[in-house]
Amino acid sequence: MILSIEHTCDVLVIGCGIAGISAALRAAECGCSVTLLTSANLFSGSSFYPGTWGLGLIGPEDSSDQADLARSIQEVGCGMANPQLVETFVSGIQPAIQEIRNLGIHLRRAVQKDQKEFIPCFDHKCRDWNGIEFDSARPVFSRRIQELGIRTLEHCQVLRLVQHQGRVQGVVAAWEGRIRYLGCRAVVLATGGYGSLFRYHLCTGDVAGEGQALALEVGCKLVNMEFMQMMPGYLHPAPKTIFNEKTFRFTRMRKADGTSLLPPGKASQALLELRSSHGPFTARLASREVDLALFRAFLADERGVEVTYAQEMVDHPPEFITTYFDWLEREKGLTAADAIHIGIFAHAANGGIAIDRNTFTGVPGLFACGEVTGGMHGADRIGGLSTANGLVFGGRAGQAAAAACAETPQPVGQVEFSPLSHPDPAGATRMLQDAMFRHAMVLRTEEGLTATCNQVEALSHAILSASDQTAAPCVSTYRLARQLTTAQCVLKAALLRRESRGSHYRADYPTQDTAQQHPIVVTQQAGQVTAAFQN
Repeated sequence: MILSIEHTCDVLVIGCGIAGISAALRAAECGCSVTLLTSANLFSGSSFYPGTWGLGLIGPEDSSDQADLARSIQEVGCGMANPQLVETFVSGIQPAIQEIRNLGIHLRRAVQKDQKEFIPCFDHKCRDWNGIEFDSARPVFSRRIQELGIRTLEHCQVLRLVQHQGRVQGVVAAWEGRIRYLGCRAVVLATGGYGSLFRYHLCTGDVAGEGQALALEVGCKLVNMEFMQMMPGYLHPAPKTIFNEKTFRFTRMRKADGTSLLPPGKASQALLELRSSHGPFTARLASREVDLALFRAFLADERGVEVTYAQEMVDHPPEFITTYFDWLEREKGLTAADAIHIGIFAHAANGGIAIDRNTFTGVPGLFACGEVTGGMHGADRIGGLSTANGLVFGGRAGQAAAAACAETPQPVGQVEFSPLSHPDPAGATRMLQDAMFRHAMVLRTEEGLTATCNQVEALSHAILSASDQTAAPCVSTYRLARQLTTAQCVLKAALLRRESRGSHYRADYPTQDTAQQHPIVVTQQAGQVTAAFQN
């Protein structure tokens, strides 16, 4: 089918989380006409996930702390972070924090900031801790979007990027029941991670890895795709609520059969003390045994593990824990005295589209920022830096995209588009999510990863060209196709990395191998996904 251009702008931003909003605001402030597009609602994705009280945001305490934070990122990242991106990232955090404060967004500050609960996940010291509260951020961002005249398109599903003579010049998208061609001079991808590729995930359904696949198709590279953060979350009550890891040292945990998750004694308590220092699973620390036990119990019985808290914490919770439970009681009707059931969930991606300091993807006209990208983090990520990533690189993406518009011609007037179909996209998605949950979470093996890779390829073969040009079936099929591609990227990188490093744990290769201290880059040629160690 031939599509004629229906709408043009200078900069088209895809994704409405912190990164996408930051990019759109900056591009508009540079004088560009901007369209902000999302497959969900405005203020969506992991940035505004309803399963937690708000967004933790950390940065260096002052300029003298920047070098230490950069070193910590590299150490925690197990050598998988890009030094140039880390340098740019760390130096940009405090200006970005000041910028949103100047907009009028209220940032919660720590009163007793020296309490160990305020040390970010995987970090070794307290930083400049801030909390962005959703109820403060939404109205401020909304007002600024309106002031700058940014056009917003909600529930608009991107089907593919339009590329003309090697330059990205727009998108084919389904919006308001029709398939349309939207043109622009530059595109910013800010579509988030790929948590919902897994059956159990602590993110919204639109965080599905579609941006990574879209970028791959036009010639981008992906990096660090095997490094996916997994962490505990509520199964019951209040499903998909993020579990506060700082409470681990106060917990009593029992499997579905009533037996204790960990053997009683000082050794287990020491593991729980260590586990209280970080939210996501990591293979680097002895506390991995807590997560492995949790996940095995979860696999055996999907009712999960029952958690109750010591009376000491119920009566005298530290400040950081109080913040969490105040929110939990207000929004979910739960207190520290209530028993909960938890499991291990997919949460946030540490890998994604490879970019340079200015968020350029290497493909003319295409920039990327936020969780859809990789390189500024490594095999593990310090807590509070995901939000900082969205702010810093979101702003840089908007500025770089605006600059690229100056010498870019108007987009081509017409494009050709081929609809696709699948007999059961919803059923195929469920099969994908279940296989990824069982074989690509915290327990990975050659056998399980290979079997899942084969299953993903078989599901992909059922996608065929279609004569039906209506939007609804085309949207569900294209969404499935993108998810299957990104799942292959994760699986092939995880298969290639035959060691355990950070968030990537191979039960058949449980130790870290210094010979594999190189990032893995994923590319696509003629529809075939390939993973290789970076030279």
